[in-house]
Amino acid sequence: MQSRWDDAEAARFEDEIGQRVYSSRLLGSDSALVLSGGGNTSVKLRRRGLQDADADAEVLCVKGSGYDLGTIEVHGFTALRLKQLIAIAKLAELSDSDMARALRLAALDPDAPAASVEALLHAILPHRYVDHTHAEAVLALTNTPSGEKHVRRAYGDLVIVVPYVKPGHALGHLCARLVASELSGNTIGLVLLHHGLVSFGASARESYERTIALVTRAEEYLSANGAYEIPAPIPPGPEAQLGLRLAELRAQISHAATVPMVLHHDADPVCLSFARRADVAELSQSGPATPDHAIRTKRLPLLGRDVDSYAAAYRDYFEAHEGRRAAGEELQMLDSAPRVVLDRELGLCTAGRSVSDAIDAAEIYRRTINLILRASALERWQALPAADIFDVEYWSLEQAKLKRRPKPSEFAGEIVIVTGAASGIGAACVDAFLARGACVCGLDIDPDVTASRDTPAYRGAVCDVTEEQAVAAAFEECARSFGGLDMLVLCAGIFPQSRSVATLELADWQRTFAVNADANLLLMRTAHPFLELAPNGGRVVVVASKNVPAPGPGAAAYSSSKAALTQLARVAALEWGANGIRVNVIHPDAVFDTGIWTDEVISARAAHYGVTPQEYRTRNVLRVEVASKDVAELAATMCGPVFAKTTGAQVPIDGGNERVI
Repeated sequence: MQSRWDDAEAARFEDEIGQRVYSSRLLGSDSALVLSGGGNTSVKLRRRGLQDADADAEVLCVKGSGYDLGTIEVHGFTALRLKQLIAIAKLAELSDSDMARALRLAALDPDAPAASVEALLHAILPHRYVDHTHAEAVLALTNTPSGEKHVRRAYGDLVIVVPYVKPGHALGHLCARLVASELSGNTIGLVLLHHGLVSFGASARESYERTIALVTRAEEYLSANGAYEIPAPIPPGPEAQLGLRLAELRAQISHAATVPMVLHHDADPVCLSFARRADVAELSQSGPATPDHAIRTKRLPLLGRDVDSYAAAYRDYFEAHEGRRAAGEELQMLDSAPRVVLDRELGLCTAGRSVSDAIDAAEIYRRTINLILRASALERWQALPAADIFDVEYWSLEQAKLKRRPKPSEFAGEIVIVTGAASGIGAACVDAFLARGACVCGLDIDPDVTASRDTPAYRGAVCDVTEEQAVAAAFEECARSFGGLDMLVLCAGIFPQSRSVATLELADWQRTFAVNADANLLLMRTAHPFLELAPNGGRVVVVASKNVPAPGPGAAAYSSSKAALTQLARVAALEWGANGIRVNVIHPDAVFDTGIWTDEVISARAAHYGVTPQEYRTRNVLRVEVASKDVAELAATMCGPVFAKTTGAQVPIDGGNERVI
């Protein structure tokens, strides 16, 4: 491991807290050290608090709970009165709730974020800067039957070895006693068995580079014992179509979780090789790398796809350890669905209420695989007993977070495909569904569709919706990214040049039908088996046109193709209702912020009718302009609970058209 400290870059960060921010980001951006919001850092300095009118207080600025070291800013650190923390750490016993209250009372600013539960550990160390990571190479040493021996051989007197205790007050109290008796001039860190690495120094750079040096020593120890190199993965076979299998697995996981879940498929060959090992059951069913990983991955992965058996085993696990709760404490059992799945065909799959949760679980388990393989090569992988994992997974502080968790977004855990997603109504639909918490796959022939949104909840695919293979590939990509499909919004369409029936070319007629009607049959047919598996029932919204109930001259191809599409939707509503799939139609009119309406076209049409461009834009009963966003909001609403008992409907959004009315 190499230091990434850059003096020029570090100089951009002023004062001690700025240096703390810079080195924290170096740690947090390295997944071999910190995963998914884990790790914590601190700096000791003097600062005047709101109630400290007479003098500056000596404080510990420690990472706030929930902040990510990789992107942390100054406001992500909470200042706590150091003297109070040291006194708290010296107490022989302290409940979790009392510790949390004591940390709040020690804060200089009552509105600051809750401090890391490791604040006491940082406080008792007599060093200005402290770094706490879950370094992968160090955990490969500690998570073995002879973990302490390996650590002492690798480090000698450079570190103090700390037996595993639950994070929080117990850990801070134990470390205070060990530091008081064992800290020497050679000591540059602590190794917390089954937990991680702590380093410290007089400067941010010294503490950071001591972390790098200590992790390097662990890597060298593993290498010297033939346990550092990960075995080469078995080359995967021919690419298989996995979409429907993933959707079936997602449906089972969502059922066990009682809410829709996103399923992320990881195609990493190392993960696939691990899932296919003959000893995968022995290696994977010991437990997680650290207890706090269980909060994101659960204690064990599911082997294969028998979700019901996993859920039953999880309930048994809860009932077996529920008695460990504190007196008077009530535990709320978490859902029994797996978060990690290892399957010989699918490889590694991870589930989450959001795509970010699923991706975080995948990152953690990919790293766990590396740990398992290295620890097994060194000796044998050995996680903590189930009781210790339970104590953290059902920690009162974590239970309190459940009660404070905000209400999930309307479409949390759900997935939608939107066609015509690069512009106009389709692009507005992408935004509307993302805003309501959905994962969105946007399809369009325009290459801009792939880079139009910077969020893990969006995937854009270049797709000619008239080509069967392209459509199949797009649905496969959606299933691999998010696990299946809940909603389909059909926006793609073309409006050919105005022609009278007498002059309409057959080629123009056929091209219009190919996009506006035939392609949507292909999309709906491909979507159907996925929509049948949607946890909350499948939904389809078809964007047709006012021209269906009120056609206009010169638009025979467009009007007829949209009418055919509407009839297709009506028949699908009849046929698919028994499967819980709703199919509804929107008829927009005069949506001028789309590609077919330029200022020049609007001006020409306005002149034709003898009105101003603004009058032309609002030539409806309500005298309002209908925008793409308005249509998109209606489409999203039709997929939500308001329309839960509606199918086969045709809803105009046109400001009121006299001919339609």
